[in-house]
Amino acid sequence: MIKSLSRFFMQRRSWSIPYAIFLFIFVLMPLLLIVYYSFTDEEGVFTMGNFRKFLMHPEAMNTFIYSIGIAIITTLSCLLLGYPAAYIMSQKHFNVPKTMIVLFILPMWVNILIRTLATVALFDFLKLPLGEGALVFGMIYNFLPFMVYPIYNTLQKMDHGLIEAAQDLGANPMKVFTKVILPLSMPGVISGIVMVFMPTVSTFAIAELLTMNNIKLFGTTVQENIYNGMWNYGAALSLIMLLLIGIMSLFTNEEDNAQNESGGVI
Repeated sequence: MIKSLSRFFMQRRSWSIPYAIFLFIFVLMPLLLIVYYSFTDEEGVFTMGNFRKFLMHPEAMNTFIYSIGIAIITTLSCLLLGYPAAYIMSQKHFNVPKTMIVLFILPMWVNILIRTLATVALFDFLKLPLGEGALVFGMIYNFLPFMVYPIYNTLQKMDHGLIEAAQDLGANPMKVFTKVILPLSMPGVISGIVMVFMPTVSTFAIAELLTMNNIKLFGTTVQENIYNGMWNYGAALSLIMLLLIGIMSLFTNEEDNAQNESGGVI
């Protein structure tokens, strides 16, 4: 018996069993429960009523569209702010100290609720009103490091021989950036977009704190329905959000694969 157990645990495939159990309990089971509750009513009978309710409910639909809009604004703002910062930090001739790089990554070490409460305190100290502007500012502040780091990581690992080759062929700095640096950095850009858009479209705590619960995002709608015991409708809303995130992940993966197949250089 002992020898059999010893032989079993010495096999490499046996090492994956704890991870398989973990994935089944904490990933697969919750997803299956979401799907089950989405397509059933309170009595456990199969129905499409939860999705019809979402489509026929203007408030939920408007909140969904508004959340996507906020997520797009946040993602684009983080990209416009994060790409130049990541580019400057990755270039050796700028002599950016390591401390500056740590300062950009440092907020990721702090809990997002603590960062949001600090933003609320900042707006209160400056006597600025909490609302949509505070919401967008808080989103950008919270998720900007998630855009900077993957782009910086990609730019830092870039083969600078390609840049030198382009310069030797007579390309000016703008041509080098648009034809070499930008295409090669697209995997980092795509990763940053995914890392910012996904949590932004599903968050609810940031909106509640920075707008005094006056502006609802789609995550807030899901949270309210589940909190009020409307598990079936809340699960349907969660499934819609998961499908949105899954579709975006699918498209970004296809773009990333196409970028890698083309070599990244136009």
